[in-house]
Amino acid sequence: MTSHDDVEDAAAARRPGSVRIIFPIGMLGGGVIADTVARGIALGADAIAVDGGSTDSGPHYLGAGIAKTSRGSLKKDLRILLVAARGAGIPLVVTTCGTSGTDSGVDWVAGMAREIAAEESLGFTMALIYSELDREVVRQALAGGRITPLEPAGELDAATIDSCEHIVGLMGHEPITAALAAGSDLILTGRASDTTSVAGIALGRGIAPGPAWHAAKTVECGSQCTTDPLAGSVLVEIDDDGFTVFPLDDSAAATPMTVAAHMLYENADPFRLREPAGTLDTSAAVYAAVNDRVTRVEGSVFEEAVQTTIKLEGAAIGGYETVSFVGIRDPHITAHMDAWLARFSGELARRAGSHLGLAAGEYDAELRAYGHNAVLGDLEPGGEPPREVGVMFRARAADQTTATAIAKIANPLMLHLPLEGMTHLPSFAFATSPAEIERGASYEFVLQHTIDVDDESELFRTEYEEVGRDGR
Repeated sequence: MTSHDDVEDAAAARRPGSVRIIFPIGMLGGGVIADTVARGIALGADAIAVDGGSTDSGPHYLGAGIAKTSRGSLKKDLRILLVAARGAGIPLVVTTCGTSGTDSGVDWVAGMAREIAAEESLGFTMALIYSELDREVVRQALAGGRITPLEPAGELDAATIDSCEHIVGLMGHEPITAALAAGSDLILTGRASDTTSVAGIALGRGIAPGPAWHAAKTVECGSQCTTDPLAGSVLVEIDDDGFTVFPLDDSAAATPMTVAAHMLYENADPFRLREPAGTLDTSAAVYAAVNDRVTRVEGSVFEEAVQTTIKLEGAAIGGYETVSFVGIRDPHITAHMDAWLARFSGELARRAGSHLGLAAGEYDAELRAYGHNAVLGDLEPGGEPPREVGVMFRARAADQTTATAIAKIANPLMLHLPLEGMTHLPSFAFATSPAEIERGASYEFVLQHTIDVDDESELFRTEYEEVGRDGR
C-alpha cells in the first residue's frame, strides 16, 4: 500500500530555483480530480498546465471545427482548475483548446472561462493565442520553398492547401512564455505541442531546456507516468539539473520504470523528441527512485535547431460516409470469414455497377470484421474461428446520397449472403434499424508538413483580455 507521507516527505525540501507545476489529466474534460489539484497547491505549485486536445481521435474535429469533449465536462474541469489557480494566485495554461486548436475552439473555451468568472466572482488577465492559419499564408510559404513534407507525406501543392477546411500550426513554447511574461493568469492556446504548456512555464522561469522539455514530455498525460493511469494529478518539480515527479493520489507511484516509459508514448524514438525549437535527447538520462513513490530524473539535454520549424495540420473533406453494422454467428460463415468477405466485396462491386452505374474508382467500400482480424489484419493470421463476428460496412462517395445508396444495395448481402456451395440461406443481425447510418462528411488529414520560420511566434496571434475586472 502506498504512503501519503512519501510524497510530502520528498516534497518538503525544495531545490533552489525550481518551479513546481501541476498537470491534472491527459485532456481537459476527461474528469479532473479536485482533491489531487488541491494537494498539489498545498505542496507549493507555481502553475497548473493541462492539454485541451489531440489528433488521437482523427481528422474530424479539425475538419469540422468541433470538440471531442462535451461542453459540460470541459466546463466542470475548467472550473476546478481556474478556481484553484485563482485561489492560489498562480497561472493556468490550457493548450490545444477545443480538441484541434482552431480559432473557434479557443473562443469556445474562452466563453466558458468568462462564465466561470461571473459565476465564481473571479477576476483575471486572459491571453488567447490563436494558431489557425490562412490558406494564403501557407501558399506563400510553399511558393517561397519554406515547406517540407514529413514521412509519409509527399510534396505539397496549392490544390491540397485550398482543399483544407482548417489549417493550424503546432506552436512551441515561445508564445506561452511571452504571455506569462505579460502577466497573464489564464492562457488559452490553439494547436500546440503536448509538451508546450509545461515547457513554456519552466523556460519562462529560466530553467535549462533539457530538464524542462523532458519533464514536460513525462507529465503530458498526468498520472499516465505512474502506476495508476487513472489516479489524477501529478506534480513535477523542475530545476536546472533535472526534475522530480510526485503523484498526487495515494493510489499511484511514480517509479523509474513508469517515468522512463513515457518517452515511448506517441514517440517514434524512445530517446529523442523534436519540438519547434530543437530536439530533446534523453539518451544519457538517469532515473532514480527518491522513495517508493517519487522519481528523480537527471541528464537530459536539448539540442537547439539550426532551423526552427512549425508543423502544419490540415483536414479536408474526403467524401461522405454511410455505415452499417451486422452481427454474424453462423458457424459455417465464421469459420470461413475471409471467403465470405471476398464474396461480399465481389458481389457489391457487381451490384454497384449494375444497379447504380458506379465504377470502382467512383466510391470506396470497406468491410471490417471485428473478432476476425479487423484491427491487425494480416499481422496476426491464424487462430481458432470466433464464435461471433461483428462486421462494419462503410461506404464513402462524393455525396451522401450515393454513399447511402451503396449501403442500401449492400443491405441484403449483410443480412443473408451465403458462402458459395451453402444449401441454406444464413441470417445475420443488424445492430440498428434502419441499418444505414449516415455519418456525413468524412475528413482526411492532408497536411503532414513543416514550415520554416524565423521566429517561433510569427505564425501565431495573441490577444489579451481583462475578465471580471471591468464588469464583464
